[in-house]
Amino acid sequence: MILSLPAEVVVIGGGNAALCAAITAREAGADVTVLEAAPRHMRGGNSRHTRNLRVMHREPLAPLVESYVSAEYLDDLLRVTAGRTDSKLATLVIERSEEAFEFLSRNGVRFQDALSGTLNLARTNAFFLGGGKALVNALYARAEALGIAVCYEASVEHLDIRDGRVAEVHWRSGEAAKVAYPSAVIAASGGFQANLEWLAEAWGPAAANFTIRGTPFATGTVLRDLLNQGVASVGDPAQCHAVAVDARAPRFDGGIVTRLDAIPYSLTVNRDGERFYDEGEDIWPKRYAIWGRLIAQQPGQVAYAICDTPATKLFMPSCYPPITAGTIAELAAALGLPDRSLERTVAAFNDACPESGFDPSQLDGCATTGLSPPKSNWARPIMEPPFVAYPLRPGITFTYLGVQVDAQARVQTADGAPIANLYAAGEIMAGSILGQGYLAGFGMAIGSVFGMIAGREAAGHDAA
Repeated sequence: MILSLPAEVVVIGGGNAALCAAITAREAGADVTVLEAAPRHMRGGNSRHTRNLRVMHREPLAPLVESYVSAEYLDDLLRVTAGRTDSKLATLVIERSEEAFEFLSRNGVRFQDALSGTLNLARTNAFFLGGGKALVNALYARAEALGIAVCYEASVEHLDIRDGRVAEVHWRSGEAAKVAYPSAVIAASGGFQANLEWLAEAWGPAAANFTIRGTPFATGTVLRDLLNQGVASVGDPAQCHAVAVDARAPRFDGGIVTRLDAIPYSLTVNRDGERFYDEGEDIWPKRYAIWGRLIAQQPGQVAYAICDTPATKLFMPSCYPPITAGTIAELAAALGLPDRSLERTVAAFNDACPESGFDPSQLDGCATTGLSPPKSNWARPIMEPPFVAYPLRPGITFTYLGVQVDAQARVQTADGAPIANLYAAGEIMAGSILGQGYLAGFGMAIGSVFGMIAGREAAGHDAA
């Protein structure tokens, strides 16, 4: 039996981008239905696991201090993406990120002071009080107060695109097949990171060793459906937001608590006991998201962060206990690493460290000498037992392959024409802006800004 649903604006997805779109469209006067694939207790997509929003501001903006102007924000983005971004869309997000901060605040999201330690974000990133779950709950409360209809466990299977517009949205709730006939559709259903088969198409056998730190409901069904119908794709399927997570984390949905921030104050080795990249290249918010990819390129997709006891006070602890030992050889045995190799690596590192200059609060220039790869900052010898290790795996947050959009959030066809009533926001279109790398809090900026744009455009579609 197929049940029909008349709808003015249908929003596919249930995370921050979807809710920003739904609230904006509703405030503009549209009747809005949200189709969220997850059950109610798991609603919110990856937004459940987020912590902060990167915000441009020209003067102090509580809880943000000092200023963070557009030019600096864009420069930070260009450096982490190596220029692989649509600068027009990136600038749009950056310049409207302050508006997004105000939108979220106005709709019940509360903020707290930035965390200290390895993050150094008090000037650039506004932290959600209560984290991503509190953000999601606040936005759902606002949506419900506005009369937005939310359907949980509503899996969209197909968008029927005819004559340059979406004519029907086919979805399923339990055993019931349903169809909606919308005036406009907003796709905010995320990437394909929870689809292990699709990940294997992009990464090959290495994908079998990945951890999916975000929602298990981001399977890319809507994305694949759109690409199969000639929607323009953007981004590399092998590019993604991938961080180092504790190798003992669950396969799905471990969230931000499984991330490890030990790397800047450690040395990191592969299963052969050898270092493979500069752990102190830059401050952590600008470099943490490269480490998932780096570990994915190592044998067995595994690595180990090694430090001594004093260093453990410099980063947020793992939710799993550290592996400790009285000597480096004993630590190697506990990790299953070649003992002599790890001893040589640690000894060479210690010999290359300077005698002074270590300052964990900033880029200190305390660098190794004559070591390859170097450690450019925070090069402190590993000397004081017990010695500590954390096993690492690549943790995939979201993939960058997506649909191409314009500045009005309109989804484009392969020949460059917009689909008349189809808009996109969030991870499903983030590849338009994130070609590689990541900047802490920027995904939330993309989702919030394009959610607001998509909601406004979708609500005004019939009048356009």
